[in-house]
Amino acid sequence: MSGITFKPKAVSKKLLTTLNPRTREIVVNRYGLEKEGRMTLEAIGKTYDITRERVRQIENFALATIKKSKEFKEHAYVFDELKKIIKELGAVVSEEHLMRHISKDPVIQNHINLYLALGEDFKKHKEDDNYKTHFATDDKTAAHVREALGKLYTSINEDDLITEEEIFTRFVAHLSELVSEYKSNKEVIYRYLALSKVIGKNQLSEWGRTSSPHVKARGIKDYAYLIMRRKGVPMHFKEVALEINKTFGKKAHVATCHNELIKDSRFVLVGRGMYGLKDWGHTGGVVRDVITEVLKESTRPLSKDEIIKRVLAKRIVKPNTVLVNLQNAKYFRKVAGEYTLA
Repeated sequence: MSGITFKPKAVSKKLLTTLNPRTREIVVNRYGLEKEGRMTLEAIGKTYDITRERVRQIENFALATIKKSKEFKEHAYVFDELKKIIKELGAVVSEEHLMRHISKDPVIQNHINLYLALGEDFKKHKEDDNYKTHFATDDKTAAHVREALGKLYTSINEDDLITEEEIFTRFVAHLSELVSEYKSNKEVIYRYLALSKVIGKNQLSEWGRTSSPHVKARGIKDYAYLIMRRKGVPMHFKEVALEINKTFGKKAHVATCHNELIKDSRFVLVGRGMYGLKDWGHTGGVVRDVITEVLKESTRPLSKDEIIKRVLAKRIVKPNTVLVNLQNAKYFRKVAGEYTLA
């Protein structure tokens, strides 16, 4: 459903009447007013056997001519309506979101882009490394939002995954100069976040840096990490593969999944086919290595019950396996009923 009350094609037809046929055709092709695709300066130049710069000059002249026309003044309500829409969306909004809000028809969106180029109240900020293309009716607000997004990005480490509630709270804390009308509107805050190319969320609605594999999953191993992190307990590799299929709709073959878990240092084998995350404190190696680590971490000798408890927190094994390994005098020494490293 369209978010506007006027008919763009009819409005554009009126606005372009002030141009000569060739100039009008160049504007139509440049903005894609009759078909979805928009022609580049180079493509139009080849069509008319003129340079790219000459096409640019003609386009600028055409826009200036339209702005001086009575037709432009007669259609001032169009620009007022678009200004009102952008203000309601937060005074700054990505081109993608604005166009989707107004119409799903690509050609209608192209007409809207023409009006945004004509209107004096609209400032277009082109896409760069950090932000998507966006439009603003209040440049002070736009600058403040971009600054807040920059501070938010700095506060996030490469491997961080943050809940949606937490990312909103952090972001709003940086929007000290934003009017309460926008600051208290969750939809507006979400649209501001969507301006960023370096902050995003994964398919589990967890936020972080888009450069992180935890946000932009690049393969089975990354999907496995997200699945296990959400589960919070060790999982069998077959279960991991099944959950990847169910949650992300990705074909994760059991053997492939197992191989990825073996190769990636984020995962630790904690039992027969069972894997946990290294982040959880699980330790690799044989059971003897885990006992050694437990004793190294302790500032005092430990009883067999304490050792078993701590080893089981790091590895899924039978208590008797721990006891058998403790009998190895080459590595462990028993003194007054407690164990230390030999």
